[in-house]
Amino acid sequence: MKFLIVSRSAAAFALAAAASLQPVHAQTEDDADALLVTGTSLEETLPRQRARYGSDLALRSETQLRESGAIDVATALRTVPGLYVQPASGPFSYVDVSLQGSRTQDVLWTVDGIRINNRLYGGTSPNDTLPASMIERVEVLKGGESLFYGTQAAAGVINVVTRDFSDRFGGQVDASVDSFAGTNLGGYVRGGAGKHQFVAWGSHNRSDGYQPYSRMEPSATDRARGYDLWSVGGKYRYDLGPDWRFSLQYIHTEAKLDNLSPTRTRESRNDRNEEIASARLDYVGSDVVQLFLKGYFHDWKTAYVQIRNSPSGGAPVVVYPAGTFWGFKDYGGSALVQLRPHRGLDYLIGYDFQQFSGRDDVLRIAATEERVHAGTFQIRTNDDLSRRARLSAGLRYNDGSGSRKTVWNVTGRIELRDDLFVQANGGTSFLLPSASQLYQIDPCCERGNPNLRPEESLSANASIGGTLASGLFHWQGTVFARRIDHLIDIDTANPAYPDGIYRNSDSRVNVRGAELVLGAVIADAWHLDASYTYARARNAGSSLQRDRTPEQLARGTVAWRPRTLPIGANASVNWVGDAYTSASGFGRRNYGKYAIVDAGVHLFPDAARRHRFGINVENLFDRDYATRGFQSAVSDSGVGRFLYFARGVPRTLRVSYGLGF
Repeated sequence: MKFLIVSRSAAAFALAAAASLQPVHAQTEDDADALLVTGTSLEETLPRQRARYGSDLALRSETQLRESGAIDVATALRTVPGLYVQPASGPFSYVDVSLQGSRTQDVLWTVDGIRINNRLYGGTSPNDTLPASMIERVEVLKGGESLFYGTQAAAGVINVVTRDFSDRFGGQVDASVDSFAGTNLGGYVRGGAGKHQFVAWGSHNRSDGYQPYSRMEPSATDRARGYDLWSVGGKYRYDLGPDWRFSLQYIHTEAKLDNLSPTRTRESRNDRNEEIASARLDYVGSDVVQLFLKGYFHDWKTAYVQIRNSPSGGAPVVVYPAGTFWGFKDYGGSALVQLRPHRGLDYLIGYDFQQFSGRDDVLRIAATEERVHAGTFQIRTNDDLSRRARLSAGLRYNDGSGSRKTVWNVTGRIELRDDLFVQANGGTSFLLPSASQLYQIDPCCERGNPNLRPEESLSANASIGGTLASGLFHWQGTVFARRIDHLIDIDTANPAYPDGIYRNSDSRVNVRGAELVLGAVIADAWHLDASYTYARARNAGSSLQRDRTPEQLARGTVAWRPRTLPIGANASVNWVGDAYTSASGFGRRNYGKYAIVDAGVHLFPDAARRHRFGINVENLFDRDYATRGFQSAVSDSGVGRFLYFARGVPRTLRVSYGLGF
């Protein structure tokens, strides 16, 4: 059987080429230690170049990650304006994501430009194998980005950037413990000599976890959702000359992740083994021609086990024996050329190839595979034409077995003054069916439909923003709109499929919303940020907000970072408005309307700030809140159902120490 999927896009590189190749520096603890080698790869500069031409980009720096006490990526992203990201059961678990009113499957995740979304299940995010200790920064592009990233970028892209190269030898070691007996150890080292640069990192994160559900029956004897994760990685770069660079990257992750339920669970676990590798050649020495070539490999395996307690007290029931497999392999290559044959315009030509294969013995998805070719062309203005106005337009053609899609994208940014700009991003996107939607045959659940068509969407984002008081205050207002056609949903009305079957809905989904972002720096020490997002996501003709899509979000952060004192502090509040789910036997329920407060302090006992002690409290007021809405299950008595929800992290104290060298 064939399975259709598109890689993270040569097109991604296609615009990467569009990069004007500005030097990039990661933020350090005081945002002033410009230690890193400037990044000039077309791929590395893609998100920031998208922002220069009108896409909406939010960044999370190393400083912000450390202040949040984050140990995984999801925790680090919870203050991004317009982004709802909620781990189901604490660190290293699946997350619900909504970016400006989207669904989880509408957002593409990449690591250094390599797409890592689960190819078997579109709604399963990859956050459960991404430790925060390997992160240099996180880049969030909002709005339709299929032109450069292909399928699943209908609402945006989250790009995790791993540790960067450095001219000088150095590194850091971090360790922390928390009030749930969690231990976290991570670090990195980097340096260079002559034409050689290297980076290496590693981490170990372990916790017995907390009770993940608001109610658990006595039959569930495994009652805490824990994790045990190891991750190592590294990069190597060789300067072939003043214009050519060759680089290698490798990441290996092993994880044991509990996968519990509120009834009868004796043992249930995903044992992960993941490999990400890539090789890239960059040519950056000419204003007329620039290019890069890249090959990548992504192998994601899970050995699953599920053993349930017998309802009658008899021998345990082995549902899935240890080692039951589900996973995928994904490899391919990309090429991108940026041409500037005359003044005023750049031309970007890209090609992407992907080979995917995967299977799932749990939901009985037979071995599937797909080969995809994609090409991208973009034209854009450059500073030779105008330094105040930047415009771009492009097409992407995607060809996979049984599916051919062409999408377009136009963007623009006009700087009306040095302190005032307007920008817009609009175009079409597509979302290919997942293997689960196409081929799932498990008799207990929804069944796959091999005749599904891709979802299609049309989106537009428009913003106005600027700065005041010599850049100490910044603001941006955005309106956004998106429609989805051929939505893939579950049909439970067909009597031939009593457990339901996936289908393309005739109903159109409409998303409308607005966002306001404010920020200020006061006395060079106080950093203030606030945002509010309203997203109305409804099926055409319906007055109901779509399930698991919060209607309103508000965020606020305060960070105190005095440069002359050996101490700092931070606090954040995340408010979630109305959010709904429907639970069997209990109808539609609102699980939103709550606020979570996190806070932290940190101390530098030495003048060089090489040592750092930190104390963070997550969920300061111990709010009991639902992360994925309400669900229901049959009680141990076998009579009737009960209502429960997956619980967010209870109040957690984390104490940390870091050493830089």
